[in-house]
Amino acid sequence: MARRLISAVALLLVALCTGGVRAAEDAAANAVLLVAKPELGDPNFRQTVVLITQPVPGGGPLGVILNRPTQVRLSEAWPASGAVPEQFDYVYAGGPVARNQIIFLVRSDERIANGLRVLENVYLSGEPDLLKKIVAAEIKVKSLRAYAGYAGWAPRQLQAEITAGGWYLLPADADTIFASDAATLWPKLIRQITQKSADAGLSAQDTRRAAADF
Repeated sequence: MARRLISAVALLLVALCTGGVRAAEDAAANAVLLVAKPELGDPNFRQTVVLITQPVPGGGPLGVILNRPTQVRLSEAWPASGAVPEQFDYVYAGGPVARNQIIFLVRSDERIANGLRVLENVYLSGEPDLLKKIVAAEIKVKSLRAYAGYAGWAPRQLQAEITAGGWYLLPADADTIFASDAATLWPKLIRQITQKSADAGLSAQDTRRAAADF
C-alpha cells in the first residue's frame, strides 16, 4: 500500500480521535462487508472478511479485517486500562496499515464521542481513552472488538479490485461483525454466497453498482 495512502488514513484516524471529523454526528452510516473471493491471493487479505466504511465524501474507504483473531490479550497489550472484561479481552489483526495502533469497534446504545458511526449503534474509534472509560463503566457497551492495524484504499482503488473480481460485497450487520467465532466467519459467508449464487444482490451488475460508491 502506497506511503501516501498510509499517511492519509493515519491522519484521518487521528482526526477521529480529536474530533476533526465529526462523523458520528454528521455522516450517514454506510458500512459494507467485503468477503474475499477464494481466488484472491493477496496475503494481506486472503480469506478475509473486511468491514469497510467511507468516512468522508470523496475519500477512500477504510475498515478492519474481522476474522483474524490473535493470541494477544488486550489487557496485556494495554495494561494501564485496568481489568478488561473477559469477553472483550482479545486483539484481532485488523489490517496491514499501522499494526502497532489499536482501533476499536464498539456496539453501544450511547453515541461514542469522536467515533465514526458505521452502523446504527456501531462505531469505529481510535480514541486512546475509550477502553479506560469502558472498563470504568463510564460508557456502557454491548460489544467491543480491538484491532491491531486497519485497512485502507485510495479513492476508486477498491472499486477497481471489486470490478476485477477480487471481492464479494454484502450488507453489514452487527451480529456478523461481532460473531462469537470470528475465525470461522469467512468459510461461513462463502458457503452462504455459494448457496445463493443466483441472488440479485450478488450479480455482476449490482456488484459494479455497489463498487461505484467506494
